[in-house]
Amino acid sequence: MKKNLWNKYTDEQLKELSDVTEQYKNCLNECKTEREAIEFTIEKAKEAGFKDLKEVISEGKKLNTGDRVYACCMNKSIALFQIGKEPISHGMNILAAHVDSPRLDIKRNPLYETDGLAYLDTHYYGGIKKYQWVAEPLALHGVIAKKDGSVVKVNIGEDENDPVFLVTDLLVHLGAAQLEKPAATVIEGEKLDILIASKPLDESELKDEKDAIKANVLKLLKEKYDMEESDFQSAELEIVPAGKARDCGLDRSMIASYGHDDKICAFPSLLAMLEVKETEKTSCCLLVDKEEIGSMGATGMQSKFFENMVAEIVALTEGDSNVKVRRALQNSKMLSSDVSSCYDPLYAEYFTRRSTATIGFGITFNKHTGSKGKNGSNDANAEYIANLRKIMDDAGVGYQLVEYGKVDVGGSGTIAYISANYGMEVIDCGISVLNMHAPYEVGSKADVYEAYRAYKAFLRNA
Repeated sequence: MKKNLWNKYTDEQLKELSDVTEQYKNCLNECKTEREAIEFTIEKAKEAGFKDLKEVISEGKKLNTGDRVYACCMNKSIALFQIGKEPISHGMNILAAHVDSPRLDIKRNPLYETDGLAYLDTHYYGGIKKYQWVAEPLALHGVIAKKDGSVVKVNIGEDENDPVFLVTDLLVHLGAAQLEKPAATVIEGEKLDILIASKPLDESELKDEKDAIKANVLKLLKEKYDMEESDFQSAELEIVPAGKARDCGLDRSMIASYGHDDKICAFPSLLAMLEVKETEKTSCCLLVDKEEIGSMGATGMQSKFFENMVAEIVALTEGDSNVKVRRALQNSKMLSSDVSSCYDPLYAEYFTRRSTATIGFGITFNKHTGSKGKNGSNDANAEYIANLRKIMDDAGVGYQLVEYGKVDVGGSGTIAYISANYGMEVIDCGISVLNMHAPYEVGSKADVYEAYRAYKAFLRNA
């Protein structure tokens, strides 16, 4: 029976909840991009005694029970391992989540000037409602990779003294025709360009009267980042909502922030991984990129990165053996964590009430995701769900068995089906959020805490 969690907590648990969620808010503020999330993860992992797997291999060392290592892929995905008492070929307990979020990406040749204003051209990333991204303060995060091999970090718009950026919208006084358009096209993708400047370069510095505002932007970028216009071609610059995570509600029971999808699952997974020691089975925390666009590419779940790193771990514990790698993967159990839909009374017609998650009622388990007939879904085995129910009940964890919404309305997919290709036990789980994929999403502090408790119980007892 689903229950609101707040009344069950002891004073000690409420104190721990506050500590966990304050750490999580800090994570949200520091980790708005996948690169920032991986940098944050490596820092925390090193503090907890994890060593770079590359260094272990280069030193010719073996891995033993209790050893902790991490492997990073292109600064956008990471796998952390803690060697258990049992051979890894007996399987691992894996916590998986993704660290990319919907956003606007800067194009390769983005900077242009027109009619007294300068803009950066963008291409949206992931599934967004485009109209939600206009007339909101935005920040610029990312890196500029230069031909000399140097990589410069960019972060503009987060400090209170920084400028912010905007996507402009048509004034309502002239918007009658615009407002008659369907929501999907009221703002078109090519109109999501970022307003960045309106001041021209001083005439004494101009070599050409054309595009004086653009010239001033290039001057500022040169002074700040020693950047040429051509360096946009090898830059990864992302536009995200500016500002910090904030407590939401008079009771401060919720958190409003950009990037809950999927930091709200990635952070408690990481925290559980860092804290749980001396496990029977090898523990793993896998944080990947590109989930919002199909998990493709070298840093997405569909790449061979994770499989390759498991092979390295097997070689350093049981010896080089392809069949043991296959056994390690097939014998594993995974919680594939991602945000779930949350019942919203204002949009009740899109949900089946008894089958939809309620905010503040605990971690979610989705036997399947997909849409319209479970299409594209992993479908967890009943025996595995029963095992998880026992683990959660024994640990006193609040949880919900849920679905996304009404059957023919829509649905979603995660990385679970990809991991299931190895034959391992996988279930979709996570935390329900309001406003999913919006610039600001809302999640419950109680659900974050309960996920943290659930992940610890899973690593110890699965």
